[in-house]
Amino acid sequence: MRQDNVKIINAWISQIKDNSIIPIFGDIEIESGKIVSISTNGESKLSNSKIIDAGGRVVTIPLVNFHDHIYSRLAKGLPLKGEMNSFQNILKNLWWKLDLDLDLEMVKASAEMAVLESIRNGVTYIFDHHASPNNTNGSLQTIANVIENTGLRGVLCFETSDRNGELLSQQAINENKNILLNETNENIKGMFGLHASFTVDNACLQSVSRFIKDNNIGIHVHLAEDKSDIEISESKYGKNPINRFDDSQLLNTKSILAHGIHLSESDYAIIESSGAALAYNLDSNLNNSVGLPNFKMVPNSTPILVGTDGMHANIARSFKQLFLQLRNSGFSFDEAFGFMIRSYFNQHKFAKQYFADFPSLNIGDRADLIIWDYIPPTPINQNNFWGHYLYGIIERQVQTVVQNGKILLSDFNFSNVDEEKIAKNIFNNGNRLFQQFGDD
Repeated sequence: MRQDNVKIINAWISQIKDNSIIPIFGDIEIESGKIVSISTNGESKLSNSKIIDAGGRVVTIPLVNFHDHIYSRLAKGLPLKGEMNSFQNILKNLWWKLDLDLDLEMVKASAEMAVLESIRNGVTYIFDHHASPNNTNGSLQTIANVIENTGLRGVLCFETSDRNGELLSQQAINENKNILLNETNENIKGMFGLHASFTVDNACLQSVSRFIKDNNIGIHVHLAEDKSDIEISESKYGKNPINRFDDSQLLNTKSILAHGIHLSESDYAIIESSGAALAYNLDSNLNNSVGLPNFKMVPNSTPILVGTDGMHANIARSFKQLFLQLRNSGFSFDEAFGFMIRSYFNQHKFAKQYFADFPSLNIGDRADLIIWDYIPPTPINQNNFWGHYLYGIIERQVQTVVQNGKILLSDFNFSNVDEEKIAKNIFNNGNRLFQQFGDD
């Protein structure tokens, strides 16, 4: 994709400074993928720029999905067999059947679907947790190619699990090691993926532990999503999930613990001490009827991230869901807003651990930004920005997406993407999956 000089005029620019949002009205000039000027008086440093008139709309940094399952994208309307009346049955009769059916062409189609959905929703950074056990080798590179070719950035891992036997477990370990040691670059980073405590044996944890300590790597794992994770872990291994991970020295400041619903006070203390982040996926939790976190037990210093668990790409909706559940659980408005503001900056800081140039909308920053179809109906300033954000901005569609100075979405339309061709590929592979899933 060619980089043009771009000038965005008449915009509310939501700059991040010292853990605050400072909205200013003005223009942004972009050259060679960087923000080179921000002016409030209409002055211009660049000539021959492509002009985007924001028309008084709000510009923010792009969104990040901290727990996605790209491989789940084709799982729409599949012919399900068996009970779906418990979390374990949902896994056995849907997700663990689906992931075994996936081949690399299906993985590619899933990634194509995911990145287009993500761009439409202003998500340009994806932390993905992948599973295709019968086609492990090369699966992460397949996803990486789609992400890079569409201009996005990703942090990838493969879901290591012993549930399918030693051979497939070792292939998953090797796929994680390959992406981490051989395939990372400016746009693609890696974590070490683990499924969940109840499907990972002690020997596997120890093997992973040695690797992440030697290479300063974080893990990406499901934690206490359902009570069965704790019950099975204690029955099989004599310890609950967080104690198993802690004893194996798997927890660090680069780690993502997805879900974290059924946690005790001592569990939270271990997580807080480790510096690992919790990634909430509340839409998925409600869908699976597994419960919700006890938000009042969460230590203030524990980073809180937000993901979609592969249900969709609308991370703004997931962020709003978190706010509403905080209010529903008894948080005052001040407490709920404080929690959300902390989470917003937790996410900004965590992303910078993987991408040091993750933007703040300041001069010299990488030009990653989104324009929301939201014109503030009342004055917007540092003091009331979050009221606009939670009740206005994220309730609207993303109109324009700029990534590294390149326009990916312009006035709701994709740039340089053959959407019809991609849609045909998605359907063809989805149809193959449908037929194969029904025959299982």
